[in-house]
Amino acid sequence: MALEIVLGIAVLGLVIYRQVVARPINARGLRLIAILTIIGVVETVDYLQKYHSSTGTYAALGGSLVLAAVFGVLRAGTVRLWSQDGQVWMKGNWLTAGLWIIAIAAHLGYDALVAHGHGSAGNIGTATVVLYLAVSLGVQRLVAQYRATRMGLAPVGPMGPGQFS
Repeated sequence: MALEIVLGIAVLGLVIYRQVVARPINARGLRLIAILTIIGVVETVDYLQKYHSSTGTYAALGGSLVLAAVFGVLRAGTVRLWSQDGQVWMKGNWLTAGLWIIAIAAHLGYDALVAHGHGSAGNIGTATVVLYLAVSLGVQRLVAQYRATRMGLAPVGPMGPGQFS
């Protein structure tokens, strides 16, 4: 469990750093989301196999992932989008970073209030924090891409107008 906490803190630090620096919306961001998703799924499956989780645990996990998506939508609204050098760029601010911290606190708080009530011997909140980050970051990216498309910030490139590489 200590490994999951350390990994979660390290990933959160990386994610927040990447949120407040200007960067293009491109395939590099998708790779990070894919890597986090794989790690998160592996950790979650390992937890679920170890503690013979109940349907209540699965419901609590689902609720947590919905919470991740909600925070992703909220943060996407705080990100500044613009077109530069034929690409769509994005940059968050202090509110974006603060919403990340609140999102993690909400995830762990949700676990303490809801998931522990389902008889799991372990702590599903720390075991699923990387998956939570992946879902939240993925939803934020999708909403930011949607906003950019609606704003007419179509990048120039092989994927054509309105598409993101």
